[in-house]
Amino acid sequence: MITFNKIRYKNFLSTGDAFTELQFDKSESTLVVGENGAGKSTFLDALCFGIYGKPFRNVNKPQLVNTLNGKGLLVELDFTIGKNKYKVRRGIKPNIFEIYTNGKKHDELADARNMQTWFETNVIKMDQKSFSQVVVLGSANYIPFMQLPSIQRRQVIEDLLGINIFSLMNNLLKDKINNNKDNISESDHSIDKVEIELNVMGDYKAKASKARKQQMNDYEKRRTDTQKSIHKVNGDIEDLQKQVNEKQESISDEEKIKKSIDQLRSIYAKVEDKIHRLEKEINFFETNDNCPTCEQTFEPEFKEKHVCKRKESKQQTQSGLSDMDGELEKRTKRLNDITNVISEVNNLNQQISQKNGELSGLQRALEEIVDNIAELSNESADEADNKKKERELKKQLKELQVKKEEFINQREVLKVASVLLKDGGIKAKIIKQYIPIMNKLINKYLAQMDFFVNFELDEEFNETIKSRFRDAFTYDSFSEGEKMRIDLALLFTWRAIAKLRNSASTNLLIMDEVFDSSLDNTGTDELLRIINDLTKDTNTFIISHKGDTLFDKFNNVIKFEKIKNFSRVAA
Repeated sequence: MITFNKIRYKNFLSTGDAFTELQFDKSESTLVVGENGAGKSTFLDALCFGIYGKPFRNVNKPQLVNTLNGKGLLVELDFTIGKNKYKVRRGIKPNIFEIYTNGKKHDELADARNMQTWFETNVIKMDQKSFSQVVVLGSANYIPFMQLPSIQRRQVIEDLLGINIFSLMNNLLKDKINNNKDNISESDHSIDKVEIELNVMGDYKAKASKARKQQMNDYEKRRTDTQKSIHKVNGDIEDLQKQVNEKQESISDEEKIKKSIDQLRSIYAKVEDKIHRLEKEINFFETNDNCPTCEQTFEPEFKEKHVCKRKESKQQTQSGLSDMDGELEKRTKRLNDITNVISEVNNLNQQISQKNGELSGLQRALEEIVDNIAELSNESADEADNKKKERELKKQLKELQVKKEEFINQREVLKVASVLLKDGGIKAKIIKQYIPIMNKLINKYLAQMDFFVNFELDEEFNETIKSRFRDAFTYDSFSEGEKMRIDLALLFTWRAIAKLRNSASTNLLIMDEVFDSSLDNTGTDELLRIINDLTKDTNTFIISHKGDTLFDKFNNVIKFEKIKNFSRVAA
């Protein structure tokens, strides 16, 4: 049984930097009151956060830190299990998760999630869903047992009966079955691999010599062919280079021709300029009778003399220009021929480059062939190593076959264990034994709350509800007040079963706003009577707005108030 002793928390939601402390085991019944927003339900969120790292209500983890202080959230929870005293310290900003047993701190696991799993599995021994079914009945974020999916109902019952160990064992068994399956598959693969290697080696031994000789012949032929190709390519390169040399020699006058063309073009321009000047002078004497400078009249003989002289000079100059045209054309043609030869040389050089690339490839191929021949020549020396490897493979094959047989035997054992650990195995038999007890307790508590129906859960935890007139109903058929009675009856039943099994049993019972919901006066009175009839090792906390009407019904009253935006326990 888990006995929750004390909780302390600060900077949690509306709580400030000063610790708020509640003693859980101080009184059998405690009424928790306060105005809306005073923080009366905060201790429930702090309790769940301390145990499970998340609050009871749907509040994001970063939002749990008090917004005014912004840091230093810390929850400290003290509880005992048997003779062992535990303390859990959990905080945000900074992040803290510490577990103490009898004052000694547990070594922190590398992953906080692994530490939480260890804590729930080995210490608390129930998840938050089961915790809420046994410890808490509330209006906020509480999902009644009857509204849980069937798989979660089963998880709650398994926690109550302490048979969740079989589920854990079954999960471990599934891993072992999968590992066993993988081991057999891997063994088959390894055996096949070794057998293939042995077969290959057997074939190799028979064919190695023949194959090696054939390969040697092939490589020798390839070497000869490659050497011939190399010789031919070298010859082609020499021929091409000879052509290049001859053509380059034939155009050795390239620079001389280019220079002479430039000179001729320069002289040509000067001659043209001279002809143009003579034409202007001829035109002047032919069109003018007076000297423009001295205004003297030109004699006809004078004009004719000068015109004839200049026409004669123009004729001679034009004749020379024609000769120059012929020479320039001749030399230009030679330059064009040189250009064509240069193009041919470039093409030949490109062919030489391609041949050199081809030659490099052939030389690399020849080197590879020579290396392969050398390697083949040395393979005969490996026959002793092959024989040794064959002996090792046979030994390995025998070991693998023995190991596979062990795995097959293990598989049969695991099959039997799997049948026992499935939901229809040991767990089903235990649940079947307790279903009548559960149903009896549920109906007992329903009757105590003046709700006279026959309520039964089957082995799949589906309900059958019949009235005294044998009318059949479901949980959803009832009013909210009637549903609340069923929820209460289930809660008290789970606590009784947990105590009987000493599994998920705890001293703490928290009811959040139950008296403020759909219970009528009769239901309220009956609930109070049931609470008072609970064993002395139960510490019940009722969170309610009806403080004035309930004060005298409880051994202890805690009032929460809000001062300067911070919640605290009123003095």
